[in-house]
Amino acid sequence: MLKAKFDRLIKNAVITDQALDDAIKESERSGSHIEETLMRKGIPKHEILICLSEYYGCPFVEYEEDIMVSRNITMGLDMQKLKSDLWFPLSARNGRAEVIVSDPENRAVADDVKKGLNVDRIKFFLALPSDIVRIIENNQDVNPGFSAEAGRTPLAMVRTFLAERRSLLACIRTSLAKARTGLAFIRTGIAFITVALVLFRLFGIGYLTILEAVLLLAGLFMAVDGFLWYIPARQRGKRIFDCNCTELTWGTSVLTISNILESPSFERSGIVEGATKLRKDWRGLSPVMRRRFLACDRTDLAEERTSLACYRTMMARARTGLAFTRTGIAFIGIGIALLRQFHAGVWTMFDALLIIMGFAMVTEGFYWYFPGRRAGGKGFASVRNVYRKRSIWEIVFPPVHRDPGSEDDSYPHIPVTRSQSPGIWGTTGLALERTLLAERRNVMARLRTVMARSRTGLAFVRTGMSISAVGAGLLVYFGVGLLTWTIFDSVLILSGLALVVDGLYWHIPADKIRRQFPYCFGDMEITLPDYGRPARYWKKVVFNHD
Repeated sequence: MLKAKFDRLIKNAVITDQALDDAIKESERSGSHIEETLMRKGIPKHEILICLSEYYGCPFVEYEEDIMVSRNITMGLDMQKLKSDLWFPLSARNGRAEVIVSDPENRAVADDVKKGLNVDRIKFFLALPSDIVRIIENNQDVNPGFSAEAGRTPLAMVRTFLAERRSLLACIRTSLAKARTGLAFIRTGIAFITVALVLFRLFGIGYLTILEAVLLLAGLFMAVDGFLWYIPARQRGKRIFDCNCTELTWGTSVLTISNILESPSFERSGIVEGATKLRKDWRGLSPVMRRRFLACDRTDLAEERTSLACYRTMMARARTGLAFTRTGIAFIGIGIALLRQFHAGVWTMFDALLIIMGFAMVTEGFYWYFPGRRAGGKGFASVRNVYRKRSIWEIVFPPVHRDPGSEDDSYPHIPVTRSQSPGIWGTTGLALERTLLAERRNVMARLRTVMARSRTGLAFVRTGMSISAVGAGLLVYFGVGLLTWTIFDSVLILSGLALVVDGLYWHIPADKIRRQFPYCFGDMEITLPDYGRPARYWKKVVFNHD
């Protein structure tokens, strides 16, 4: 029966009887459709379609991007099942449906059509299996071989969740900045309290007592207020995110989202078969296919921006931890100075309490510091690695190389009809503009990450200087009379210097990269494309901080 479908090919000498038998056997061995096997052997597609159309007695259709069906018709259908069953509805109304199939005599398909579309009568149109699959994929808004998750709507949903995560990270960074401000209040309050207590211990009750009381109350207020700023930020900052970013594939794999209702997580599919070859043929892609790839590009770029925002948040945690460390160092320095300056007595417990609280703060600060330090290293490495890869410009506008002596200067024909120009090209141009602007945002996100590493390095320097200053101050003021205290002071000085060196190691390379970026200016100029006019007539708009 299978061979009878292609009698016309034999009669018209398009293929021999033996060659048809061989094609049928090869198709059965490989599990592919006989139509695809015949085309691989050089049989023209239109000959196969005419042959099958005469056999089944129904008109045939070929894949075109214009074959789009209302969402109301396909809403209740399983598109993946339609790919395996090889049918697709064109219309369904008043109990009658028009359906594209590869085998109009398949009763199971006819029953599925009637049940799925709730119709009694069916008009069949014949199409090759590969064309049916492409028509279904086109209505799913995906390129050949891609899953439904590669459609522009699912990708837009992924980008929305990534944007939500970046907003959350920005809120955490703001809270951490508030916490650092609170720690500055605490350090200021400690200074006020210290001055008040030292004056009281030196002069006792007298005419300065009122001033000492005012300083003490002001210091206590600042310290308590600072802690009230710090504690909520600490709770938010404890949340750990996975900052790792998947490998950028320029649209040849798909970024998907899962577990949306509880804790959204992002995963990347493997490289889609044939996608790399398809992407390389950029000049031969239709506008719609280009826009789908560009949507994947924007999603990949959004993932990188989110990863960089995560690294910046972890570094902000480290800076907050270092601010807490500096606060603890201030407690320790004051406590030790008071303990060594005054004889043991009623105030000794207070001095010891300052030292204990200081060590607790230093421990807390370094607990925040180490994860941030690892994130800073990974973030800096990711920024450096990305510049070893191709950019969107090289993907979209690859250099054209021709063989020496070649006289063929033509490019592949792009499947676009007269009715689609210039509107469809304008839409694609805008998609390209959005993608290029997205990459520009990524470039600036990389710059912010580098500058965040630089700021974190400077925070290392400030903390190291604070530790060394406390050690040096104690050593200079009290001298080297006691070996134990001299060793302790020396350890503080050396530890601080080590942190200063580490900070400079972070700051100097980052600052060097910062100076290489051309984006450190206040105004931003953006071209407003108008694809109905030549590029030289496009207008520009300038955004500034005013």
